[in-house]
Amino acid sequence: MLRRIGLNNFKCFGRLDLPCAPLNLLCGLNGMGKSSVIQALLVLRQSFASGELQTGHLVLGGELIDLGAGSDVLFEDADEEVIEFVLDDERPREPGKPGRCPLTGQPTGGVFAPVAVSAARSIFSRLLSGETGEDELSDGRLARDYPAMNVSAFRRALALAREEGVAKARPSEYFSTSIVDVSWAGTFRYSRTGDQLTAVESEAANRETLSAWRDAPPFGGVLHYVQAERVGPRKSYPLSEVLARRGNLGARGEYAWNYLNDHAHDHLQADDPRRADAPGRRLVDVVDHWLQDVSPGAHLSLEAVMAADEVIAGFTFDRPGDVESRRHRATNVGFGLSYVLPVVLALLAPPGALCLVENPEAHLHPRGQTKLAELAARAAQAGVQVFVETHSDHFVDGVRIAVRDGLIPAGDAAIHYFERRAGRVAVSSPAVDADGRLSHWPAGFFDQHDENLAKLLAPRG
Repeated sequence: MLRRIGLNNFKCFGRLDLPCAPLNLLCGLNGMGKSSVIQALLVLRQSFASGELQTGHLVLGGELIDLGAGSDVLFEDADEEVIEFVLDDERPREPGKPGRCPLTGQPTGGVFAPVAVSAARSIFSRLLSGETGEDELSDGRLARDYPAMNVSAFRRALALAREEGVAKARPSEYFSTSIVDVSWAGTFRYSRTGDQLTAVESEAANRETLSAWRDAPPFGGVLHYVQAERVGPRKSYPLSEVLARRGNLGARGEYAWNYLNDHAHDHLQADDPRRADAPGRRLVDVVDHWLQDVSPGAHLSLEAVMAADEVIAGFTFDRPGDVESRRHRATNVGFGLSYVLPVVLALLAPPGALCLVENPEAHLHPRGQTKLAELAARAAQAGVQVFVETHSDHFVDGVRIAVRDGLIPAGDAAIHYFERRAGRVAVSSPAVDADGRLSHWPAGFFDQHDENLAKLLAPRG
């Protein structure tokens, strides 16, 4: 799971250091750089999948994303023609292999729960210098000041350190984790002659680190990308046995129907939080359940036409006290159901997947937007890392409600607001507390409703 995304001289970012959580909302006005964060991950994905990244090259134009040439992605005010990517990742340790100390990065044989790296470094440094008092070590203070830290793990490590005396303690001996911390940094120089991006020679050693990422997103593993421009209602949708087997929904969601037709009877785990109140464990039952919040009573109807490599899609509707309605073509039902299906399927990805979704709220009623945010929160709790670019205050509110209802811990939901200050992109990240309240409300952050209401209530003239 990604814990940090760093970008230097990439598109609109001179520098970006973005902390990541299981569920990440990217918000802000148009043209502020939200899509660029997702595009950076997609460029790395398609570069790795093609084998070019391993040889030190970026593939800017490919199946997932086409960003043009090197000159198109280089930050226009860059001091040097170098683009950098930095990713920090945490994932479960392989059996029998040592974890890594989050303070030093060195292998360790101990098994503590994950501890926030920056918090551990900060506190131990202050302990060793005598700057930290007992009042700063209370559970409440630690939880407030370091929300990402596992306080109980820190306490165990601190107790071990104090047995010898804090002044003599070496943090690397007391902190360890059952999570492997893996960092990858890639530096690429823009070549004017070929308009390409090639790895800087001094950074070539970083390519060896890629082997540790081969099964983890964004490089390997399962990645679902659902872009803003999706395939809407069609009489039929393309069918591909290979893509269905690979779990490929298509960037525009064009293979979502194909995937669902092939995997309709796959079962979610009994304790999967995404099942909610679904009538069954089959994928089609769970999808149907979440579609009810978009259009109550709607049910999917699929028919594969193998000879034509097509899936005919439609919907039926409940009629209380009577049998279901006849099947209606997707083209006769409107955009909402067809547009949201790829999003729902992406959020039902297997644990360990990376889900990138642009504008999930498109063509949805506010109720559907809010409930879709609940599904995103449940997906994060099921082990799927989710990045959502959204302009919907209903979606943001849905995540806040999910936190308040205990569906996801406050620290597992991150809200990032992208804006421009003095001509440069800046990011504010208000924290969400256990009641769903934000630590601060940046100017321009979903406050248009209040501004409109003030104008409507203001006296005329």
